[in-house]
Amino acid sequence: MNNYAIDCISNGKRADERAFDEYRKIVIKTGVVAKAEGSASVTMGETKIIAGVKIDVGEPFPDTPGEGTIIVNAEFTPLASPDFEAGPPDENATELARVVDRGIRESECIDLKSISLLDSEKVLSLYIDIHIINDCGNLIDCSFLAALAALMDSKIPKVEDGVMLRNEYEKDLEVFHTPTEVTICKIGGKLVLDPTIEEERGVDAKLTVCVREDDSICALQKQGVVGLTMEETKEMIEIAIKKSKELRKLLKSKKEK
Repeated sequence: MNNYAIDCISNGKRADERAFDEYRKIVIKTGVVAKAEGSASVTMGETKIIAGVKIDVGEPFPDTPGEGTIIVNAEFTPLASPDFEAGPPDENATELARVVDRGIRESECIDLKSISLLDSEKVLSLYIDIHIINDCGNLIDCSFLAALAALMDSKIPKVEDGVMLRNEYEKDLEVFHTPTEVTICKIGGKLVLDPTIEEERGVDAKLTVCVREDDSICALQKQGVVGLTMEETKEMIEIAIKKSKELRKLLKSKKEK
């Protein structure tokens, strides 16, 4: 299959003239969904994703009494790509949601014990819905940014007698850490960051690394049928730690506005 973007990478350059470790332009906007407790849209090049957070009173998971819950869902809307079909989430949507969920959960950016309601029977449940608006590559990094920005934008509604009072807010949701997920792809033997949709067609393997602000690695997700050497894995992690700082600056500057 002829693919100009992949041929360029094989020749040591990219079709859009970016460096191999360079993100496309990223724009983060918060408060984009009025009826959500928190929301954000993120564009990464032409990839666009909207994430919303709804908070409700629920029951804790049986193995974690007294802790709030987080549930992440991803919706691949047909308007985002000719490859997406209407209907229940497919395996790609499920995997995307799980990768984002794992990064949020394992980074401990939300203290789940702090969103219990003083007993082991009722807690706050955070529902994070990710909607793919336009798929032009690198959905994982873009989705995680949108999800975290939406959490940072969220407010906790007041609760009286176990009932949530919509549009009356008690306080901001505390986000204790600012993790980021950085995905590095192996294409034609080269390590490439933030692939376009054309470049993704040539991905042999990719590694998603969740990095906290203290450079600790919270989660890893490897995809693709081609293996990675120890040297490649180490280099990918080093790239992820470096580039996570750039993403975190965008989140921090958005929060301070």
